[in-house]
Amino acid sequence: MSTATLAQPVKITLGTATPGGGFPVYGAAFIEAVKSVDPGLEIEPVNTRGSTENVPRLEAGTLDIALVQGEVIHESLAGVGRPPANVKVLWAMYSGAGMFVVRADSPYRTIADLKGKPIAWGAAGSGLTILGRYVMDGMGLDAAKDFQPHYLEKAGDGPAMVLDGRVAALWGGGADWPGFKAVTSSPGGGRFIAPNAQEIEQVVAKHKFLKKLSTDTKAYPGQGAVIPSVGSWSFVMVRPGLDDAVVRRLAQALHKAEAASRHHMGESTAANTAAGITSPDVLHPAVARYLKEIGVLR
Repeated sequence: MSTATLAQPVKITLGTATPGGGFPVYGAAFIEAVKSVDPGLEIEPVNTRGSTENVPRLEAGTLDIALVQGEVIHESLAGVGRPPANVKVLWAMYSGAGMFVVRADSPYRTIADLKGKPIAWGAAGSGLTILGRYVMDGMGLDAAKDFQPHYLEKAGDGPAMVLDGRVAALWGGGADWPGFKAVTSSPGGGRFIAPNAQEIEQVVAKHKFLKKLSTDTKAYPGQGAVIPSVGSWSFVMVRPGLDDAVVRRLAQALHKAEAASRHHMGESTAANTAAGITSPDVLHPAVARYLKEIGVLR
């Protein structure tokens, strides 16, 4: 491919999620990182209902690339409740260990304490909401029946519900997640509730696509401990038919941008892309070729 071809302007749409969640924040950092290396890649962010809308829109071709949470990728590629999706992985986003945040003065200390209580599980189309369902199921609980579930129009609505007492806890995941930050930086502060060691073993034994992950909560005010939990990697996914040359340009730009260590992009590396996938088959072929060229994929 010639230098002129690489420099040609290309317009791409990027599906994120509802305002107030982690996906729009990551999406902005992703666009900044790509453009810093390859200004000819013009990426337009599109707010959606989240992961569960992003996959069908990729399939329909109304999005070129999109952010998708790990549990939704698992269900989409495995054909859980739907035909298997023909979408491929472009790049790793970040790992997401699921947990609850409560007010610091909350009497609740364990997930068992939260049974029967009102819980904000997140936006209805969010992959984090699906993660919560899987984690509770692995513990022998039903997220919709063993709690009083609240599903949000916008992910950003959850923190206020915790702070004013409408819900006992907000479910979320990952480091530097906006919902967690909003609660823990409030005047009264917040703290986290995650599965205990026995519950973690139960979950990963039942749902083998989930992984033992930890969240370093030092990014959140008043915290400082590493919290073990379970979760998965989220990925940037590619629609069927997006030009291989464009996909390669994106991969190259993301790899070259790693050195800048941009905020919210710390885990978005070539090495984590290779390590986080369940199988090389889920990679877009142009990405797989590139990762092999740079020596991070066998």
